[in-house]
Amino acid sequence: MTIQRMDHVGIVVEDLAAAIAFFGELGMEVESEMPVEGRWVDRVVGLADVRVDIAMMRTPDGHGRLELTTFHTPAAIRAEPADAPANTVGIRRIMFAVDDIDEVVARLRAHGADLVGEVAQYEDIYRLCYVRGPEGIIVALAEQLG
Repeated sequence: MTIQRMDHVGIVVEDLAAAIAFFGELGMEVESEMPVEGRWVDRVVGLADVRVDIAMMRTPDGHGRLELTTFHTPAAIRAEPADAPANTVGIRRIMFAVDDIDEVVARLRAHGADLVGEVAQYEDIYRLCYVRGPEGIIVALAEQLG
């Protein structure tokens, strides 16, 4: 076997507190928060003098995790516009299954989220939408019908 599991997805953000609040509103729980620095992290990420703060967040079922990272040194850089469209090459979205898509969208709007398009229904199976959250991150939401 090549891999055991997908461990987590890492997201670099400028405002760690806002990102924690956004994903917390979605239902994720903070697993840990800590500063990270030292030669070992420099070697892993291929940068010098890395000093970051991270927050590990997990889904309520404990199977999905996000590592939110804010860089103090070296400064973070933006590789694309903050409002990059859904067809931009690269990792574009994170999808979450939710119970009530309308309720979740309303709660996320209180954290500055906007719909990318609109809530749409796929046959009699799902209601789906994309929401742009902090740092321009696209979060996809799926509510299973029936």
